[in-house]
Amino acid sequence: MAAMKRWNVEILIGEVDCRTYAEAQLYDEIRDDLVGNGQARRRVERPDIPAIGDEIAVARALSDLGHRLLVAAAGDLEDATHEHVSLER
Repeated sequence: MAAMKRWNVEILIGEVDCRTYAEAQLYDEIRDDLVGNGQARRRVERPDIPAIGDEIAVARALSDLGHRLLVAAAGDLEDATHEHVSLER
């Protein structure tokens, strides 16, 4: 590899009542304004296992961040080419 880049994602997790909230923020050379959000809700009758709520909320935050990154990349590509761009999987 000629050059390596490092992108970091900071994940914050919090809990209020039966809800777990997660925020995933991307830090890279291009931007630091991309943030994904996710949450999980535990039903009162279910066992209280905080790690599971953390996993679900973080997975949703990372998925949201990934979507936002694709939208940003499509916008950057449209700005560069002046053509409509659709980034599909």
